[in-house]
Formats: sequence, structure tokens, C-alpha cells
Amino acid sequence: MNNLIEEGKRVLSEEINSLMRVKDKLDLNFANAVIMIANAHKLVISGVGKSGMIARKIAATFSSIGISAAYLDPVDALHGDLGFVQENDVVILLSKSGSTSEIVKLIPYLRARNSRIIAITGNMNSYLALNSDIALDGSVSNEACPYNLAPTSSALVALALGDALAMTLIKYKKITLEDISRLHPLGQIGRNFQLSVKNIMHTNSALPLIKLDESFKDAVIEITNKKIGCVCVVDDNGNLRGIITDGDVRRVLQKYDDIRGLKVNDVMTENPVVISPDANLAEALSLMERRESQINVLPVVNERNKCIGVVRIHDIILSGV
Repeated sequence: MNNLIEEGKRVLSEEINSLMRVKDKLDLNFANAVIMIANAHKLVISGVGKSGMIARKIAATFSSIGISAAYLDPVDALHGDLGFVQENDVVILLSKSGSTSEIVKLIPYLRARNSRIIAITGNMNSYLALNSDIALDGSVSNEACPYNLAPTSSALVALALGDALAMTLIKYKKITLEDISRLHPLGQIGRNFQLSVKNIMHTNSALPLIKLDESFKDAVIEITNKKIGCVCVVDDNGNLRGIITDGDVRRVLQKYDDIRGLKVNDVMTENPVVISPDANLAEALSLMERRESQINVLPVVNERNKCIGVVRIHDIILSGV
């Protein structure tokens, strides 16, 4: 068993080292490639075999950040699909050897269509590298395969270079989180920015409320009945004054043997973190998570500090399912 674990570690170490080496080899060609892609009409990515699978993933990544990108099968391209490539398109060609016949055959036809070519290759002296506008060095010392055959480290490096191009393009083109969220309407990312707290908060009869002068026992009963994990403490005008959570209840029970004389204002957390009903879910999630001590619920207040709802971290996560 230990031998198997050690072999797994060797594979990961080899791949990590390959990524570190390709990072150190990034140069001006990389920056020029980012700018070239930013100015492209659309982005086309092509490769054969495992490189083709990586090319598909790179195309999907660019599409997910709002860049018009698609995978082109090089064989299909030479049998009619080359019409997909237009003038001012940028084509990324992936080939570890730089001499893959299907990729090499594409190059003169891509040139004839006035497209620009970026190569990701493991051989910077190859036909592909020398006949591209920009060549990015994706070479590796060794594959993680014990026979140095299966494309493992090289495939990972090509994928990582594609990721680096796409993520750097986000910064270069100043693509915002909101821009990306519009492309993921059914995912958690999109919902976090397109839905507001008011869309999912617990309100009206589901809202757990209690007055300042009521007993701690009544607060526990309200928490239990509403099943949200907290109770919001308000004054006679409905202004939020504090909160009592499930965690507060446990701490009180640890501290006091007799709770019969306790009032709500004896145990509540004053001035709790709150959220506006118009805030998006990403903002609410950030308030909950980016704290030294994370919280699971947020009271929702309007501009007059009236408590109008409660949102739970579970509500945010489940809204994205």
C-alpha cells in the first residue's frame, strides 16, 4: 500500500515541477498572446488526441468569461469546417511535438484566411512553433507516466497555459464578476450576483422575532418554532437591537445553571452584522464568510433599521442548486 501512495506522490510531484518550470519560462510572448486574443474577432482552439481534449477545455474556459471561443477538430477543418475560421480570428494550436500532421496541415490554410496563430508546444524548434505568430513553450522534462509516454505533465502544462491566458485576459479586459455571472445564470456564480437577499429571505410569519424585555425561555421557544437557527431582537418600534443564535443558546446553557430569570437583553448579541434586502447574494455570502468567526445567519434591515427578514447561508447555497 505504501508503494502505491508513494507512486501517487511521485506523479503529483512531477506534474507540480512541470508547472513550476513553465511558470519560470513565461516571457513577453505570453503578454503578446493575451493582447492578440483580446483583439481577436473570435478565438479558435485545435488539437488532436489528448491535446484535442485540452483544447476543448481551454475553449470552454474562454467562453465562460465572455470570449467568443470554440474548439475546431483539425480533421473536420480540412474537410469543410475551415469555413468557421474568419479573418482576424486567433487560432491556438496545441501539439506536444509541434509536428502533429493534422495540425501542421492546417497552418497554410489558416494563413490563407488571414488568421493569427498561437502555438502551445513542447518543441520550440518545431514546424508549428516556427510558423506561428507566437509560440508558447509548453515543454516538460518528463511525463509523469513511469514510461515517459502517456501525455500527463505535458497535457497539464498545456491546460495551465490556457488557464493563464484566460485568467490574465480577465485582468487585461477588466472583465468583472458581474460580467461573468451573466454567463452562468443557472449556476451558483450567476445566482449570487443576479439574485438579491429579498428574493430568498425569510419574512412575515416565518421571521423569528422577540422583544427586548421578554424572557430567554421565550427566545428559545421562538428559535425552535421558526426553525431558522436564530431570533432577531427588536424594540417596540421594530428596530433591530440584537440577535440570539443557536450558538448563543448553547453558550448560555453552559454558563448558567438556572435560566429562569434571564431576559433577552441579558444574552443577545448587540449590533449584529446586517444586510440590506437589495444586496446581492454574493455580498451576503461575503459578510458571512470573511470574518474571523463565521456566521450562518444575517438579519435583513431596511433603511430605517427595521428588521424585515433573515437570510441563512443555507438559503444562499440552496438557491444555486
